[in-house]
Amino acid sequence: MTGTVDVVIVGAGAAGLAAAKTLREQGLSFTVLEAMDRIGGRAWTTSTDFGVPFDIGCAWLHAADRNPFFPEAQAAGWTLYHHDMTLDHLYFGGRRASDDDLARMRAAEVAMADCIATHRGAEDRLSAVLADCHYLRASSTFAGPMDFGADDDEISIADFRAAADLDPNYFTREGFGALIHRWGADVPVHLATPVRGIRWDGPGVAVETDRGTQSARAVIVTVSTGVLQFDGIAFTPALPDRHQEAIFDLPMGLLTKIPITVSGTRLGLRPFDDLLMERHARHDLFFLCFPFNLDLMVGFVGGDFAWEMEAAGVEAGLDFVGDRLVEMFGSDIRRHIGPGMMTRWGGERWVRGAYAAARPGKAAARAALRDPVGERIWFAGEALAGAGLMQTAAGARLSGAAVARDVAARLAAA
Repeated sequence: MTGTVDVVIVGAGAAGLAAAKTLREQGLSFTVLEAMDRIGGRAWTTSTDFGVPFDIGCAWLHAADRNPFFPEAQAAGWTLYHHDMTLDHLYFGGRRASDDDLARMRAAEVAMADCIATHRGAEDRLSAVLADCHYLRASSTFAGPMDFGADDDEISIADFRAAADLDPNYFTREGFGALIHRWGADVPVHLATPVRGIRWDGPGVAVETDRGTQSARAVIVTVSTGVLQFDGIAFTPALPDRHQEAIFDLPMGLLTKIPITVSGTRLGLRPFDDLLMERHARHDLFFLCFPFNLDLMVGFVGGDFAWEMEAAGVEAGLDFVGDRLVEMFGSDIRRHIGPGMMTRWGGERWVRGAYAAARPGKAAARAALRDPVGERIWFAGEALAGAGLMQTAAGARLSGAAVARDVAARLAAA
């Protein structure tokens, strides 16, 4: 890292890679600095746990009709499955829901959507509106922990309402993380190079790392709001109060996967069935069942319970999932249960969560953080993707590309 480049990009996830590709198209010089030893950020496919590709991070190609990764997956010959995300099986603890229960839940989903759409007034906490709707709790599990990675009392109604419908959703056998890694492989990146500080008290910026300092005319910061909240990057001078408040008003939600091997039986379930187990105190558990007919039941827990589960550890998570399978399907299933694993994005130093959700009353934080600081510091990522694809890898990509175009225009005018 010598001399001066036009732009330093902090982070090589989807947003950072997209920013780099866009700057290259604009003819600008850049340096990409990534704290991890790989590209992709929260998009990461491995084959070490189950001998097949498994997405440790993002897995669904949401909103395929406007997701730039979808045509690239098709062109690459990726195996794609349209997943309609309709709940197929519901359990209340160990009791299987009746057809009447499922019908009531689906009616509650419609009522819940109507309540959110017509809500007026100062109360911006999603839980308050849902309570007024007399909803079935099962319908709100997806609205909160499974969709936003946060419980409904921690979600802004305005932020939730702004999120667009993400159908059609596709699942890929080869891995979404692998697709993003393939797409970004042509971008030069300094790996294992965490940024410690950004000085913007001069004419440009000086980006400080353990390997030296890179000078630039501008910087695009694509790290998560969780990293910024932990002061992972020191800004000198400090960021304006408006931007600091926006960072803390966009806390990271958490969705934790606990996939477990189940072989020799399909439990009367079909590949890609969606199964939800409702439990007390929001200790709910969702399963994506046997995707692509693999011997896997992929469990998900979200919101506060996901943070608790990660703190309890992998063994506790696997015990929890195994015990719930026994509760639903009987003790004979234990002989079919094999190894599993648990994702731990909450404890990942360079991420600290799954994706950002605005606090109640703070939906405007996304727009505030999108504003550049001193015409030298720009922020991008899933938290700033706009209503269409916020909280998704595709949204991060579009955010990074859009910010890079803004930076290029600003530098051209300087």
